[in-house]
Amino acid sequence: MELILRGLSHKTAPVDVRERLAFSDQETAAALAELNLDPAVSEAVLFSTCNRVEVLLAGEDAKALEEAALDVLCRVKNIPLSDFAPYLYRYQGDDAFRHVFRVAGSLDSMVVGEPQILGQVKKSFRAAVAAQSSGVVLNRLLHRAFSTAKRVRKETGIGGHAVSVSFAAVELAKRIFGELSGKKVLLIGAVEMAELAVEHLMHNRAEKLMVANRTLDRAAALAERFGGTAIGFSEIGEALKTADIVISSTGAPGYVLKKDDVKAVMRPRKNRPLFFIDIAVPRDIDPSINKLDNAYVYDVDDLAGVVEKNMAERMKEAARAEVIVEEAVISYRRWFDSLEVVPTIKALCDRMEAVRLAELQKSLPGLKNLGDEEREAIDRLTRAIMAKVVHGPIVFLKSEGHRQAKKRDYIGAARDMFQLDEDEKDENGQ
Repeated sequence: MELILRGLSHKTAPVDVRERLAFSDQETAAALAELNLDPAVSEAVLFSTCNRVEVLLAGEDAKALEEAALDVLCRVKNIPLSDFAPYLYRYQGDDAFRHVFRVAGSLDSMVVGEPQILGQVKKSFRAAVAAQSSGVVLNRLLHRAFSTAKRVRKETGIGGHAVSVSFAAVELAKRIFGELSGKKVLLIGAVEMAELAVEHLMHNRAEKLMVANRTLDRAAALAERFGGTAIGFSEIGEALKTADIVISSTGAPGYVLKKDDVKAVMRPRKNRPLFFIDIAVPRDIDPSINKLDNAYVYDVDDLAGVVEKNMAERMKEAARAEVIVEEAVISYRRWFDSLEVVPTIKALCDRMEAVRLAELQKSLPGLKNLGDEEREAIDRLTRAIMAKVVHGPIVFLKSEGHRQAKKRDYIGAARDMFQLDEDEKDENGQ
């Protein structure tokens, strides 16, 4: 059995190539249906996100699998191979296992540690299951990828440092206020990045949102989305008396808020801290406001500095995550190799012997009147029963009448039915 992965990603291909090769849900279903008909392909999964397109195949002939992967990309997308061949990568065997685990664990993402990729990998797997193109080998690989990604997030801090401007704004707000619960937010302007920052703030239990926008309809729509209040630009000064956090993102050519505007409201505010996040370029908030007591202004460069520092922290955590990935590769390789008949039969016999001995240890101490001959007779009897029980499955697994792909399905089913991989699952907390 061979595993081959062919594809391209943000690391190898520019966006104009990736967008031409991106698969819709319908195209993914069509591609998997075609691969199901290919006699060289035993199992198939196709990953398509904004940053990658990959075909993962299992079968007996690596060269035939590679041809099948490239062929389906060309046919379904109607693109000649020469248009994207320079951007392709190829992984086989352990390298393919490792790549899938790294992708699911967000170690191969454009933003390392981002959480969306795991959901996208799960979606691809569901599509393969729906198309009946995955089987015992890829099912196991993807489930191992999911558990590896879970370990990466649980055991490292890879997702714990803000690496977007909107998240960084929330992190800075927490440094100032400690707890955001009950804080009032004033949003001036309403570009998408500011909306994301508001969304994160509200998710962190900020209490109230006021939205000021030159277009009142836009302000009202955004306020309604977060259960807030729309106000006019002329009401900003009054809103500053109660707000704790101000996010500004207008397209104004000059400052929307100047030092005197803020100075005028600090006395009514009784000098409570006021935090400004200026996402606009040109800037909306006069930086000299920072000179006022309890007023804090951060612009996009300040936020970018936080993002850069946090990205460095994530890369340190990524090194720890790579160790988890390597453990998963070794574990999966061990299981993959066990999909041969002989290791499975040995594991089956070992399992049955362990059960037999455990039952004897439980029962014999209660039979104190038994002599040595009777104990040996019981031992022979239980061995004979065990041999009878495993004889049928062993003959079936050894049968030469099965197609190779089908035989692996049977071996996988036998390993599941007799719980031959339970020790391995326990080691990985599954």
